Amino acid sequence: MRHSILYLAITNHGFGHATRAAAIAAEIQRLNSEIVLILATTAPRSVLEAYIPGDFIHRPRAFDVGVVQHDSLTMDKEATLEKLKQIRKQQRSLIASEVTFLKQNRVGLVLGDIPPLAAPMAKAAGIPGWMMGNFGWDFIYRDWGGEFIEMSEWIGECFSQCDRVFRMPFHESMSAFPHIEDVGLTGVNPRVDAAELSSKFALEKTPKEKIVLMTFGGLGLDRIPYENVQHFPDWTFICFDLAAPDFPNLIRVDDRFYRPIDFMPLSGRLISKPGYSTFSEACRFDVPIISLTREGFAEAPILLEGIQAYAEHQIITPQAFFKGDWSFLNQPMTSPRQPERLAKDGNRAIAQAVIDYFETL
Repeated sequence: MRHSILYLAITNHGFGHATRAAAIAAEIQRLNSEIVLILATTAPRSVLEAYIPGDFIHRPRAFDVGVVQHDSLTMDKEATLEKLKQIRKQQRSLIASEVTFLKQNRVGLVLGDIPPLAAPMAKAAGIPGWMMGNFGWDFIYRDWGGEFIEMSEWIGECFSQCDRVFRMPFHESMSAFPHIEDVGLTGVNPRVDAAELSSKFALEKTPKEKIVLMTFGGLGLDRIPYENVQHFPDWTFICFDLAAPDFPNLIRVDDRFYRPIDFMPLSGRLISKPGYSTFSEACRFDVPIISLTREGFAEAPILLEGIQAYAEHQIITPQAFFKGDWSFLNQPMTSPRQPERLAKDGNRAIAQAVIDYFETL
């Protein structure tokens, strides 16, 4: 019988995949502390430790590239294609090396979010290979055309070897996967009491509807026009940008103990770019979303369609954010089109499936 050892392979793209995978790892750990967690990702251990309270093994490995980006909105397709070709060329050695690791460590299950090589890797090791996500990289690359079409076909073939995929909300069809199981919203929970946080940052002085949380993912943006907060002196803006200027109504969170999710229960609005983890967590806490549009990334329209259906929202152009005076904050939010709410049980559903699997061994 194999030991209860779970190998989590996380895509090498920003921190969004790492944090949502870590949140599910933490839920697995909470429900069954006997399961050993191995997280294979290039995300820093410090990021993972912010979401996983217990022990885990960090294995710094990259099995895909995602999209090479200079910040949270600017993509480098040429560099992405070059790295993709490199990974495809090295896939046999990458898989062989990791199969040896999986066997030596008696891993019982591979769960990927969502590097394509995780599926053939698990298959070669003779253990189940599961995945989770709201899109596959084949979907992102196919939209770019040219040589990315061939890359998309290769990735689709990898995904076709997956035994089970947990499909999160705001998803594309993920048709390359043979066995799809839909789950609810996933995400992390605050680890700080809301009243305590409100007092520490003096947020009780501002009505909730005038507290604005700004977050643009782990890569951030380098050109946010923070001077616009001065147009709204009776509002409070919260950011995690260490280079942000000093303004009376701009809170720059320097302490990395705190995370954007900790401030969501206190926020009346969120300003962000399209991103599954941010949107999912905002929807879990019913925070209205103001999102920039994003060109050239096939997931973005699906995410924006999702919040239009299920969240109070406002869609703005990059021009309005970067060049405008942020007068959009004076406009009313738009109500969601769908009357029902999305299920919020994604973490629990995936974690329980993992636990159930190990209990059958």
